[in-house]
Amino acid sequence: MSDFTGNFWSVYVAGITVVGILACLVLLWVTARKKIAATADNTTGHVWDEDLTEMNNPMPRWWMWMFVLTVVFSLGYLAFFPGLGSYEGNLKWSSRGEYDAEVAKATQELAPLYAQFTAKKPEEVAGDAQAMAIGERLFMNNCAQCHGSDARGSKGFPNLTDADWLHGGTPDRIAETLKAGRQGAMPPMAAAVGSADDVKNVAHYVLSLSDSPHDSVRAQLGKSKFGACAACHGIDGKGNQAIGAPNLTDDVWLHGWGEQAIVNMIVNGKTNVMPAQAAKLTEAQIHVLASYVWGLSNKPAVGKAAQ
Repeated sequence: MSDFTGNFWSVYVAGITVVGILACLVLLWVTARKKIAATADNTTGHVWDEDLTEMNNPMPRWWMWMFVLTVVFSLGYLAFFPGLGSYEGNLKWSSRGEYDAEVAKATQELAPLYAQFTAKKPEEVAGDAQAMAIGERLFMNNCAQCHGSDARGSKGFPNLTDADWLHGGTPDRIAETLKAGRQGAMPPMAAAVGSADDVKNVAHYVLSLSDSPHDSVRAQLGKSKFGACAACHGIDGKGNQAIGAPNLTDDVWLHGWGEQAIVNMIVNGKTNVMPAQAAKLTEAQIHVLASYVWGLSNKPAVGKAAQ
């Protein structure tokens, strides 16, 4: 990709732009000077559809000057605004700068609204109807794309309404996840487990941990091989929230259930990414959003907002 981000392409785009404008001026100049010999009746001799005759009248001057003004405007625009490759323009305007200015303005205007919640504990915020309405809107705008509008997630995206948490479900841990994001990695473990048959045995042992339907003989054979997985999931399979290792005993399956799904996970591994939101949301917004998410699985009594 570095071949497409070098200075050459900025010069190339700028050159095409300038050449295009100059070509328009040359075209206008050539057509204005070109004379077509007219007949006695002031026609060019071209006739279409039997009776549609082309007259030899000059181009209206107002049209020509509008064309010239358009070219002059384009040159002025390119002088003040970005349009010539990497040239920023005299006004230093950018869509990113415009967006940042609008976000800063909105943040300043909304600061008093969020200020009433920042001093409250997350548990109190989760019980405030106004705060939860704001939290729901923040969730819809920033989280629902992955976790769903009902926050119940889908395959590969955690359900936020239950009590199962990969990295911990306290308000502080949720806020930490929102700020910095998370990256969970399950490495391919087939080589560490053993043969393809050993992998299937471990899959059935994992199923047995949550009393899911399984082959008890294979599960017993896979128990000793599970040691390769215990470093993250623990000897008892209850996981480790410090590193985001799932609890395998609770019958909650983030990436699919059954022998084949578990075999695929052992053989291929999996990487999941929760993007950081600190650059998009303020501390106050994260506080309200974390309280809202915590409330989805804790269901505090929601009262009316303080007047």
